[in-house]
Amino acid sequence: MLQTSVRGTSLLRMSSIKKESFDLKQKDASRKFLRQPKKPIVMSTVATLKVLYEDNHIIAVNKRSSDIIQGDGKGDKSLCEVVAEYIAKKYLKPGKAFIGTVHRLDRPVSGVILYAKTSKALSRLTTMFRNREIQKTYWAVVQPTINPPEGHIVNYLKKNSKLNKSYVHSRPGEDRKEAELKYKVLGKSNPYTFVEVLPKSGRHHQIRVTLASLGSPIKGDVKYGARNINDNASVHLHARRIDFIHPVKKEAVTIIAPPQEDQLWDEFIALDLKLQKLLNKK
Repeated sequence: MLQTSVRGTSLLRMSSIKKESFDLKQKDASRKFLRQPKKPIVMSTVATLKVLYEDNHIIAVNKRSSDIIQGDGKGDKSLCEVVAEYIAKKYLKPGKAFIGTVHRLDRPVSGVILYAKTSKALSRLTTMFRNREIQKTYWAVVQPTINPPEGHIVNYLKKNSKLNKSYVHSRPGEDRKEAELKYKVLGKSNPYTFVEVLPKSGRHHQIRVTLASLGSPIKGDVKYGARNINDNASVHLHARRIDFIHPVKKEAVTIIAPPQEDQLWDEFIALDLKLQKLLNKK
């Protein structure tokens, strides 16, 4: 099995990285936000791109909470464009390199995101996502705590495109899409609770709106009921891990992404280390 981890722990190994120094002179995108963040919004560039895994067919990067997956018409360069430039520069490709987007993360969410480097990989990965053959694991920091501490939720979400917001319904209905996920409380750091989430479907804002509907909005997610915005306009939701069968090599792949430098994420990592040690003793 192929496995990679940059910060924190995985089931097989752990490693660490030095703190990365960010160039605050990079383009500040904070003006794009309705509620002005207290810190500059620094987006990924070719020089600062955090590559987690790469081969001839796919590349996985660690998305910053400020990165956008697709262009929003406001002038910010998309992460897909940055990855394409990185590939072109690394391999001295003339013109633009092919990069296919197979899934997405909301702008204020960080974590692992997978891209295809070939049309064959793009087609196969798209089918795998559609057939729910790829498992993603998220970490969330919420307040207040979730009760019960573990659950399997099936609900129906309706998206309001004008507001860029989804709403939870308990029954099927017009324009409502079935959404399914499992969650488990892993620990606490008062007043916050650390939650692991495994979505089965990939609906618009699914984790964010579902946790909020349980009375436990994600820290910083004012769109869904959090009290305050985070200083860097992020929300404390991180795509921690992705597990899948390689679309070409047919080998099991696990990719783990380190959260951004943050006290609560550091506490979450320490908790994860402790839980993995207990698991390994069994």
